[in-house]
Amino acid sequence: LFGSPPTVICLLEPEERGPFGIGDQQTEEILNAILPPREWTESGQLWVQSVSSTPATRLDVVALQEHLDTRLQQRQARETGICPVRRELYSQCFDELIRQVTINCAERGLLLLRVRNEIRMTIAAYQTLYESSVAFGMRKALQAEQGKVDMEKKIKELEEEKRELERNLQESKNRCEAIEKREAERRVQDDAKHTEEVQSLRKTISQL
Repeated sequence: LFGSPPTVICLLEPEERGPFGIGDQQTEEILNAILPPREWTESGQLWVQSVSSTPATRLDVVALQEHLDTRLQQRQARETGICPVRRELYSQCFDELIRQVTINCAERGLLLLRVRNEIRMTIAAYQTLYESSVAFGMRKALQAEQGKVDMEKKIKELEEEKRELERNLQESKNRCEAIEKREAERRVQDDAKHTEEVQSLRKTISQL
């Protein structure tokens, strides 16, 4: 455990663990419930590593604080913001404080355990909320990016359509101007022809 020496027991025969007093055995059970022992097999033997049930002194607490500061520096934990390393070290330190308190007062240790579990559950809930928020934000960002691409494509299509309409409009104007010019020339020719015919008729009438 962080800051405290572990108790290592080799499980060969049940009797080798030795008897506990009633109070000591109850404290051991509570400690094992709060901080479960770690088991592994080595050389064909099952080993169990459990936390120490030795009460902590004032010097132990001071050493725990110094050890925490040292570990924070060694692992380069950030002082502010979200830092998994800092959270892990403080969580281990809090477990050690729970161990120390439980040895002196089991009820107080169990209450601290409830507080620890509630904090972890709250952090887990916030982490889930954060991850879902990040995922939601990413989806919205992708949708916005896709919407931007679609909008830019639509703008290009509309601009091309506008240029096509402008070309058609200019061609229509040119055709209209050409028609008006031809009509004006035709009217001039018709007027000239009409004037010539009138003069011819007048000349014929005058000769009669």
